[in-house]
Amino acid sequence: MTTLGTASAAPGETSVGRLPVGQARDGSEVALPVCVINGASEGRTLYVQAVSDGDELNGLGVVQRFVPRIDPTDLAGQILVVGIVNHYGFQVAEHRNPIDDTKLNRTYPGNENGTASERIAHATFQAASSADLVLDLHQGSTSRMINEARVRCGKRHRLHRECLELAKVFGCGHVLDQKGPDGQLARAAPDEGVPTIDPELGGAVGWDEESIRIGVRGVMNVLTYYDFLEGTVSPETQTRATGFDQYGSPAGGLVDFTADLGDRVSRGDVLFRITDPFGTVQSTVKAESSGIFWRTRRLPQVATGEYVCSVGTDIDTY
Repeated sequence: MTTLGTASAAPGETSVGRLPVGQARDGSEVALPVCVINGASEGRTLYVQAVSDGDELNGLGVVQRFVPRIDPTDLAGQILVVGIVNHYGFQVAEHRNPIDDTKLNRTYPGNENGTASERIAHATFQAASSADLVLDLHQGSTSRMINEARVRCGKRHRLHRECLELAKVFGCGHVLDQKGPDGQLARAAPDEGVPTIDPELGGAVGWDEESIRIGVRGVMNVLTYYDFLEGTVSPETQTRATGFDQYGSPAGGLVDFTADLGDRVSRGDVLFRITDPFGTVQSTVKAESSGIFWRTRRLPQVATGEYVCSVGTDIDTY
């Protein structure tokens, strides 16, 4: 039997259930939706989770589409899935956990006696650290962003090569290979010997079907390449950035972008202009480094110093 929370599946079976993580303010149990797909034959274990940021729904779209496609009688190994990690944030469509005002993906490996977020992180980390591979499905919140996969363990980590390979197999087309902040699952799980990536499936309000399609293809690539399913996958060359420049607005007003997501930009190229309500240019911002136009804010209005866009830098392919 393979078990996650109340989901328990014999070989060749699929089971859904709940993973208890605490109690709500009315004393009712809080439990995350989980699924176990136990293959008919032995093999690796893949752990997949989504919505650790409560407004990032593309990963949930991937989960609800790939799980029904998997016939456990054709599977070698097991797949453990937590469909919605940030229960509290998901309920109110907020990025952070409103119970403790915490970004949950900064609390791994968690604490079983800690805050609400730390308890969720602890419960999900027990499953993640028991696996052979981890996919932590994200998106660029509600901003606009290219589809990419993030390798967050750092270049000197003993599992860097394995994490980079996993990102290549997933195959978003772009990879950000940059050590992440403490407390990310993609930082903590490699320390336990588990190759982990953080696919960032675009950015949307609600969800985006194209990014979900790319995510489903990525999961199926991983399942095939690592022999969970029969077949062959030839990983495609990925464009990698190892730096990430962020740009704020030097003036208040309205943003007028001169580059599109995914465009190559050169040092000195105009990225955006700020205009007043009558179209008069107040400020022009140019790229400080060459790279790829990676992410932008969604709404045009900005205050002085507010985030506007990001450029992935130090580009190569692998």
